[in-house]
Amino acid sequence: MSKFFIECPACHRYSQASTSLFASRRIRCACGFTIDVKADRITTRVCPSCGNSIAFDQAKGATAKCPICRAQLLTPESMNSLVTFACRTCGCTLQANKGAQQITCPLCDTVNDVQAEVKLAAQRAQGTPQVIRYEGDNMTFVWRHPATDFVMGSQLIVHESQEALFFRNGEALDSFPAGRYTLETATLPRMNGLLPLPVQGQPFHAEVFFVNLTTQMGIKWGTNSKVGLFDPASGLHVELGASGSFNLRVTDPRRLVIRLVGTTDRLTQEQVFGHDGGYFRTLVMTKVKANLARVIRENRISVLELDQHIDVIGEALRTQINAELEEYGMTMPEFYVANILTPDDDPNFRRMKQQHAELYLRTREEEIRKAEAEAAFERKAVEAQTQARMKVIGAQGEADAMRIQAQAQADAYRMQAEAEAQEMRMKGYTYQQETTRQVATEAVKNGGAGGLAGDVTGVLGGAMQLGLGLGAAGSVIGMTKDALGAMNAAVPQAPAATDDGWTCEGCGCTGNTTNFCPNCGRRRPEAGWTCPGCGQAGITTNFCPNCGRRRPEAGWTCPGCGLTGITTNFCPNCGAKKGEKGDVEG
Repeated sequence: MSKFFIECPACHRYSQASTSLFASRRIRCACGFTIDVKADRITTRVCPSCGNSIAFDQAKGATAKCPICRAQLLTPESMNSLVTFACRTCGCTLQANKGAQQITCPLCDTVNDVQAEVKLAAQRAQGTPQVIRYEGDNMTFVWRHPATDFVMGSQLIVHESQEALFFRNGEALDSFPAGRYTLETATLPRMNGLLPLPVQGQPFHAEVFFVNLTTQMGIKWGTNSKVGLFDPASGLHVELGASGSFNLRVTDPRRLVIRLVGTTDRLTQEQVFGHDGGYFRTLVMTKVKANLARVIRENRISVLELDQHIDVIGEALRTQINAELEEYGMTMPEFYVANILTPDDDPNFRRMKQQHAELYLRTREEEIRKAEAEAAFERKAVEAQTQARMKVIGAQGEADAMRIQAQAQADAYRMQAEAEAQEMRMKGYTYQQETTRQVATEAVKNGGAGGLAGDVTGVLGGAMQLGLGLGAAGSVIGMTKDALGAMNAAVPQAPAATDDGWTCEGCGCTGNTTNFCPNCGRRRPEAGWTCPGCGQAGITTNFCPNCGRRRPEAGWTCPGCGLTGITTNFCPNCGAKKGEKGDVEG
């Protein structure tokens, strides 16, 4: 019979065992764990010489050696060098070998890091300040610091987009945003109010949670079953599936830790929305299934046009999900619907696609016909406008042509008159002499008094041509006047015409002698003139509208003989000069 020491797998303490035939096969450890001597006597240990993990039989005791470097595995120093520390969860006292890596608490089953606990115990024993900082990754929402006992004066470092929460006796107390803080009574007012804190350098018990406030991007989601709905456009029943991604961010760290984290070490993205079952996976899937059909129906979105409205659908689903996440201090700033699966093999869906295609073709044909009708109407309107414009242009052209023709005739008449005047100057006589000659010739042709007048005129014209003076011309004129007076007395005179007035063109009032109608006030119409070229009468313009001849100048009445309509500077009848006292403009 031989005795040996066996290590407890739970607390790593050593208990005495025996290899005799009648020795107990089960040993009760001081921590309460029952050691199976037959099964637990084979254990592993890190060789203190070469560092390899070696499985060996503890019953060999001091004779157990490393098969690689042949160094002794169990020494009295290693068997007697135990460390004592408190469980980081329940606080019970644990003992383990200094070389052990982990130890499981027999009360709460928490796996404690022996080396980390030994290091913290050494720091507490020395009383040196600690540095408390976040040591998790970006995929973690909440991370609890492994230490639970801190020294007053320790440094707390909170990074950007983080917040630190101190818990004591299960109650959330002081919180710290980004920055560097020294733990003292001034920086921990709520904790100090709950239980007075020790002085500088003395330890105190607390739990520190670091909350990551950054936005967790690209978390995938997808429905695990089809969602049935009635298409708003066709009324047919179809089943859809949806998938996409969303972003998640913490908005209330205190509420998140209290409602969701509790006493766990951390809260990761996998725990929140993992494929194997996260805290919020069921919540998101329930909200998507419950609201996807409702959003499509309320917005009257056709199942065949879902891709055009995925932004509207995603925003509506995000609003519904955030209403639930707010209770846990979290929010979804973005919720994306990347794909909506349609049942292509469903007969109802194929029938719906056929109806939609037929409706699209009919609508397209109506749009084409409407566009053609509008184009034809616009063409007719343009043609009508063009015709009206051409008519206006034609009327303006005719008026311009008439005006040009009249101007051309007037220019021709003026050129003819200038040519005749030039011819007269070249022949050595004036227009007055030519007119006198023509009058005398007509008088001779008419005979009687007219012949006498013509003779006298001819004599006067001859005298003028022979260069008689004005005195002789005056004597001849006097004798001619006496002769004409006697002849005129012998010839019976026609009765003078009576002026019966004018008739108003507006109201028909007759016998008007004033310039304006006394009945309606209309102006007296202007007396027209008769064209000497074509005989057109009643002309009121300066040119004849028929032949374009210019209106003749207004003549004057001779004060000597009474001849009217004279256009020359001398009266062709008696030779009186225009402008003498008594002459009247015709």
